[in-house]
Amino acid sequence: MGRSRTRAKSELPTSARSGGEHAPATTPASATLPRVWQGVGYRLLPDAGAARPLFEFAALPWPETDVICLAWGAFAPVEDGERLVGALVAERSRNDAMVYGPVVIAETDPLEIAAQLVAALLDHATASGVTTVFSRPQGLDRVWVRYGFIPVPESTLPANLARPAGAGLYAWRGGSALWTLREATPA
Repeated sequence: MGRSRTRAKSELPTSARSGGEHAPATTPASATLPRVWQGVGYRLLPDAGAARPLFEFAALPWPETDVICLAWGAFAPVEDGERLVGALVAERSRNDAMVYGPVVIAETDPLEIAAQLVAALLDHATASGVTTVFSRPQGLDRVWVRYGFIPVPESTLPANLARPAGAGLYAWRGGSALWTLREATPA
């Protein structure tokens, strides 16, 4: 499938805007378009707070700040419409982002739903100017490795994204695991 070289600009929802001078106010529309994979729909959450009940149900951490730069949800069809069955959110510091989730409560293909959420995250983050995406493993090693995340030491995480301290950290940098930690060390 070919892509047009001209990309339309799209304003991020207020609840998902990163704020500050470090984040661009617009993101190419193609990076935020809804998508469907095997009957599950994936799209931006206009209100990141809609994902919070999933995180509480799964006892996963939620960002301590109100500055969420993106939030994606996975929606499964149900008899009377659709139901949120998966989500991830991210906070941003300059060109780095920390991902919370994905959390998936679907019984069918939960790893694939998580992987599709990560794919949407990477498209959106890259289009927004994020160069390094960090995440906690959460038992999703197969998903992180599938998209080029590598284990990195906690010291590579920028100080304002370093909460909560965890038992491991993965990072993705431009779709390749071929980068040095010296490049990722915060100034």
